[in-house]
Amino acid sequence: MSPDRPSSPDVLAEPAHPLVRLAGLTHAHGRTPALRGVDLEVGAGTAVAVTGASGSGKSTLLHVAAGLLQPDAGSVQLLGHDLARLDDAERAQLRRRDVGIVLQYGQLVPDLPLLDGVALPLLLDGSALGPARDASRAALAGVGLADAEDAVPAELSGGQAQLAAVARALVAQPHLVLADEPVASLDPAGAALALDLLWGVVARGGALVLVTHDNVLAARCDREVRLAHGGVQHDLDLR
Repeated sequence: MSPDRPSSPDVLAEPAHPLVRLAGLTHAHGRTPALRGVDLEVGAGTAVAVTGASGSGKSTLLHVAAGLLQPDAGSVQLLGHDLARLDDAERAQLRRRDVGIVLQYGQLVPDLPLLDGVALPLLLDGSALGPARDASRAALAGVGLADAEDAVPAELSGGQAQLAAVARALVAQPHLVLADEPVASLDPAGAALALDLLWGVVARGGALVLVTHDNVLAARCDREVRLAHGGVQHDLDLR
């Protein structure tokens, strides 16, 4: 563990304190507006579905929330940290420590076997190789990939790569998971396994923000935030 990484406040001990607070987010891809003044708060123990048609800004919202894209205006607070006050290295440390990210196409490191690819957040954060690999091995077993730890991503099916991405997102036991269509390429059994693991983050007091086109999956969440043309069309409590 790196001694100079940001230390998250004990936001899980304060249910009223949102783990995610997005305020007035705007972002454009070149001349094309993607987000237009989006506000969103997500509290501990909550799963939020972000829905909307293709091109409505869902993936852009997730990337901005994760600090992978800088907003043109507005603010992003994760786990009590204002991302604008952190430099690139500090934002990366925060993600490795407390934020699991599942992108739509997995994006595993091509040349690393799964055992080390899934362990990468821990290794980059200063964990010793042995404990990091032990945690990775357990995470891979949890998604049914115990026999694939020596495989490189090119040797995996699309579904296996997505399950490995879920394992990597969860290996550090994050407080917050940001997931973009995490089960779109999975069969029903794999999807059920991955979703149970993601909802485990919520069950232990964390939060899940889930981009999805799947109405059944959205209905499983506590809230649905629907985007249209880069803005919030509705924010519904589903409980």
